[in-house]
Amino acid sequence: MKKIFSIPVILITVALFQGCSKPSEQAGKPSNRMPLEFTGEYFTSGGKPLYLISGEFHYFRVPRSDWRSRMQLLKQAGGNCIATYIPWLIHEPTEGRFTFTGADMRDLEGFLKTAAEEGLYVIARPGPYQYSELLYDGLPQWLTEKYPQLRAKNIEGNDFRRASLSYMHPLFLEKVEKWFDAVCPIIRKYTILNGGPIAMVQLDNEVMGIHVWNGSLDYNPETMGFGKEDGRYSSFLKNKYLTIDSVNNAYETSFKNFAAVTPLPVIPYTSVSDIRRIKDYADFYFDLHAGYLAKLAFMVRRHDIRVPLSHNSANPDMNGMLKETVEKLGNKKFLLGTDNYYTLDQTWRQNNPTPQYAARTLLSLEMLRVWGYPPMVCELPAGSLSSWPPVTATDARACYWMHMAYGMKGFNLYIFTGGINPPGLGTTTDLYDYGAPVGPAGEIRPHYAVIKEIGGFIRKNPWFIQAERINDCWIGLNYDYSRAYHYMFKRGNFLFNNAEAWNMMTTGALTTALCANMSPAFLNLDSNNWTDDISRPLIVVSSDCMSKKIQQTLIAFIKKGGNLMITPVIPYLDENFNPCTDLLEYLGNPVIRHLSQVAFPRINVQQVKNIMSADAFYAVNIPPDAMILGKDDVTQNTICYKYSIKNAGTVIFLGINWLHAQQEHINMLSYLLEELGMDQRIICDNPSVWTSLRVSGDKHILFLMNLMSSPMEATVDCKIEGKVFKTGIHKLNAMDVKYVLVK
Repeated sequence: MKKIFSIPVILITVALFQGCSKPSEQAGKPSNRMPLEFTGEYFTSGGKPLYLISGEFHYFRVPRSDWRSRMQLLKQAGGNCIATYIPWLIHEPTEGRFTFTGADMRDLEGFLKTAAEEGLYVIARPGPYQYSELLYDGLPQWLTEKYPQLRAKNIEGNDFRRASLSYMHPLFLEKVEKWFDAVCPIIRKYTILNGGPIAMVQLDNEVMGIHVWNGSLDYNPETMGFGKEDGRYSSFLKNKYLTIDSVNNAYETSFKNFAAVTPLPVIPYTSVSDIRRIKDYADFYFDLHAGYLAKLAFMVRRHDIRVPLSHNSANPDMNGMLKETVEKLGNKKFLLGTDNYYTLDQTWRQNNPTPQYAARTLLSLEMLRVWGYPPMVCELPAGSLSSWPPVTATDARACYWMHMAYGMKGFNLYIFTGGINPPGLGTTTDLYDYGAPVGPAGEIRPHYAVIKEIGGFIRKNPWFIQAERINDCWIGLNYDYSRAYHYMFKRGNFLFNNAEAWNMMTTGALTTALCANMSPAFLNLDSNNWTDDISRPLIVVSSDCMSKKIQQTLIAFIKKGGNLMITPVIPYLDENFNPCTDLLEYLGNPVIRHLSQVAFPRINVQQVKNIMSADAFYAVNIPPDAMILGKDDVTQNTICYKYSIKNAGTVIFLGINWLHAQQEHINMLSYLLEELGMDQRIICDNPSVWTSLRVSGDKHILFLMNLMSSPMEATVDCKIEGKVFKTGIHKLNAMDVKYVLVK
């Protein structure tokens, strides 16, 4: 039984439907416009921690006469930065004729001067793509119509659409370079290092989105070099396989040379050789577009622009597609963030920031953190391109504070203020309203007050900028699994495939942990810099496939005394689907099989009975000194066992693939992690109220989140430095987030 210490607790419970009083100062004011920099944990200005609060503000939509007053509104809400697209189609309407002066919508320099006078940082977004509900996604009409060969194509050779171009087509890169040669001198002139406001330059926008949202990956033959021995695709395969015999062995084909190798149509194949071939093309595609962003970075740097560069992943599901970009551009002078909308129209998963959205948000922010970036949401929804379903103040409040609870260290509101579309260039309506906090005519809307709450909180609690989330267990991140939906569509000949493992990690292990009010944090399994920390148990949701490097890292962790729960299978292949049994052998060579003998298994893990599962796997030939923890009642097959390794750690195998749905899932995971020594930091009696405990020095803040459509109540205790603090009973409204300062 856990002892409850009777310790005075200062509880400052804030119902976030109440505004903070007079938060007129900026949240972490820039230090005399010192360069904006970042560590792996937070942003800095002049070496001092800064919480980046930015608002999207389009000079080509907002009337010049309103620029200053609306910038001041952002500052009054606590903002310290604005972001703007610099649309190519506006500034080069005719090929070869660039214009940056004249009408309001082209006066980029006037806008930047005003931002500088107001003391705001600027994130410049020159593209080449902008999207932003502009014609041709912000590209010039002449580019897409005059040069149709630039268009991205599906594997049948058909165009996706007129505005979806092939990023690495040589002619496209040539035109982009001319655009950058025109716009980058202006950007350089107004960078922070030259006395201007531009603190960061974003490369392109949501790269690869224009392909995957409109058909598939790109198969433009000129870009990919199909049929050419020195083509990009051929060169990728040469680098990976070295010889054409190795390719044919991997693909079960008989190609005569690398130039003859072609990608397969993306359909639900089941053979390992076909899936390997599709995966190779996907990996090539991701690497190619890392090269594209690196080329853009070179174009920018060639103009002596020395501020940090950035890019925005289109959504949490696409973060993993940028793994190669992170490897190429690093995390020192390049920042990767993510966009994270919860609705843009009625086809979205939800109209509100639901618990499912919250779980994906935590995962997304953690993916950025473990890559070494301060978690930045480059487009945090301040509205929606659709007026129905609307973004309400209540929903926005829950969304923003939930992001704060889960580790967001900076954000850009898309959009902060609406305006009028340039004549004939908008794709939605002539009025670019977007439901923004500040409307097209300058009207203040209810969710403007929510931004003030955030700004006021940071102003009053600057220590929060450096606050870290307390965790009591780890979840392993395998980035390869996160993008498996591009090449794995059926289980095929696998016991459990990569895409299934990623889905189970999110909707099973992570969601159960959050409902149990555990505090999971993530580890990058591709790295080995974490294996010395054996203070918390590690959950790894595995498929049949795991790289040799990751398998060896897990073995090193266990040898150091680390405790591991691996579920629902143990890998026996590497990331390229070749045999690799390092981890399996270290764990005593158990044989894992699919429980397919019965239609309705009845699985028990110790005292947790009849656990609902989507799939089950059982182990035979387990180590003789292993302790059986769970069986299927029908077949008596071993579903779960614990194996304590001499002079090393303990491993639990759990052969259940589950979608979180029942209290039994909470009881099961809680029991197993306690067996592995987890010291749970938060105890909450309501699985629908999620929590997050953050700490900076002697400051502790506990967030309570009800993202359901009905009011909730919960009793919550938290454990700090071995002492349990009773925070009492909390009542939360529907779509409500509160915080408790615990001292």
